[in-house]
Amino acid sequence: MVYRDRVDTIKLILETANGGSVTKTMIMYKAFLSHDHLQEYLLILTENDLLCYDKVMRTFQTTEKGIAFLQAYNEMGQILKEGQPLYLQNDSG
Repeated sequence: MVYRDRVDTIKLILETANGGSVTKTMIMYKAFLSHDHLQEYLLILTENDLLCYDKVMRTFQTTEKGIAFLQAYNEMGQILKEGQPLYLQNDSG
């Protein structure tokens, strides 16, 4: 079994719920999480407005903030993959 950190798990959850409403079960299977772990992540992600829950349909969907997180995650991955040095915005030289 491959170890994943929290950020990778969050990415998987947000990707699963991006583009449409998905059930808890679908997220659990696509993100390879136990029910207990899924509950923890869903609570954290909804409290931080990265996921929204539709009480009527009982589904989750990635929010605009969640999509921004995915974009930042993917940009960081590209930077690290390309071997580009990381600079802070205030770095003058």
